[in-house]
Amino acid sequence: MANYAEFEEKMKKTLTALNNDYAGLRAGRANPAVLDRLRVDYYGVASKINEVAAVSVPEPRMLLIQPWDASLLKEIEKVILASDIGITPANDGKVIRLSFPQPTEERRRELAKEAKKLGEDGKVAIRNVRRDALDRFKKQEKAHEITEDELKGIETDVQKLTDKYIAEIDKMVAEKEKEIMAV
Repeated sequence: MANYAEFEEKMKKTLTALNNDYAGLRAGRANPAVLDRLRVDYYGVASKINEVAAVSVPEPRMLLIQPWDASLLKEIEKVILASDIGITPANDGKVIRLSFPQPTEERRRELAKEAKKLGEDGKVAIRNVRRDALDRFKKQEKAHEITEDELKGIETDVQKLTDKYIAEIDKMVAEKEKEIMAV
């Protein structure tokens, strides 16, 4: 029997990557994940904001960033301003507040489109894993390591695996679109 674990693991990683991308997609609610890509210089080390500060969500549309070292306030503020988050930080000398505005209808449509695009990218990655798997098994068949009948069964199994993960991506896209449009 063929071993699909390696390919299924790659497909699971694709779902995880998509989930991470969706966490960073700003849907109008305050989500600390929007800060995950940002790095601040902390004594010469590029560190994530949540590694050098307490990040909390006191209200549905607000993030509160409280650095453990007060000298980092200006640096964090500078990094947020330079990022593509699109939110101006409010620095009161102790904490930084990020107020997430209610997205316009047009912005929600753009976000929904972005969610679909990320989903399509995920599907392409899943299909690439399927192609790699089938290529490997076809080479094994050519080398007479497996029979033609075994190859047919393997192709069916790999397609079922692919269908399962593509359906999962479709579900994730639908949930994200619903979340974005409900804001």
